[in-house]
Amino acid sequence: MAEKFLEVKNLKKYFKTKRGWLHAVDDIDFVINKGETLGLVGESGCGKSTTGRVVLRLLEATAGEILFNGEDVLKFNKQKMREMRQNAQIVFQDPFASLNPRMSVSQIIAEPLVINKTVSSKHEIQKKVASLMETVGLASRLENVYPHELDGGRRQRIGIARALALNPSFIVLDEPVSALDVSIQAQILNLMDELQDELGLTYLFVSHDLSVIKHVSDNIAVMYLGKIVEMSDYASIFVDPLHPYTKALLSAIPIPDVDIKRERIILEGDVPSPIAPPPGCRFYGRCYARKDICKDNTPELLPVSEGRSVACHIVHEQRKG
Repeated sequence: MAEKFLEVKNLKKYFKTKRGWLHAVDDIDFVINKGETLGLVGESGCGKSTTGRVVLRLLEATAGEILFNGEDVLKFNKQKMREMRQNAQIVFQDPFASLNPRMSVSQIIAEPLVINKTVSSKHEIQKKVASLMETVGLASRLENVYPHELDGGRRQRIGIARALALNPSFIVLDEPVSALDVSIQAQILNLMDELQDELGLTYLFVSHDLSVIKHVSDNIAVMYLGKIVEMSDYASIFVDPLHPYTKALLSAIPIPDVDIKRERIILEGDVPSPIAPPPGCRFYGRCYARKDICKDNTPELLPVSEGRSVACHIVHEQRKG
């Protein structure tokens, strides 16, 4: 039986603005089992990156619970959080912006070791850095070069090595390949997959690209305007998507075969403002299948089969019928 590693309950993150409260993450729930990957996918601005940062308490939650191995992270004091941070790391989207341009490769990777004083001598630090560089596929000759001298793929490998320095068990991957060329994307994704198998890592993989999510995730959560609208295992969602938004996202993935025809679902209208979002289903204004019930009644994320949940009145009505 799968062991729960991370459980998020009723998580909310609101930002105060001049126009009102911005609902970046609005009452979401999900579970990640130990050694597995949850892919969190959605359009830009849906709240997925904010979710990853709130889970690590890089941003403080407005409300909810974040349970790591049954303990609520939001109740941790400073000392407990320091211990937790060694066990949970993040790889950022832009490998250039997230690396200090004044530090060499070896200094960047060694920084967590120095700050947390997990090794006692310079020799041990050098040995650990060399081991981490080898683990992520960085040649030892690069230890004294600087980020601007390297390509995007090597920069991202530095970020991954830094995230692994303290031997974490959980990593948030915040669009780690979106800034890279396609061939380099494949290398980084394969590396993350290999590291997960070797080290028993658990991932929250944030991306706007379902074709990337497909290859790395055990389960997938689709997010729209601060809400999770569908959750599924990775296989089912590509064979039989349920929520109209998920269907639209899947229809936008290019197929490298001219003989395969697929109807493209074009979403009309604009994404509503996350400041005082509309009542009812937040996808209502852009949904091609909407009904009157969707306008004022907020759909709940309810199970429809084993391992699958969806927040859609239309789907629930069809299942009942």
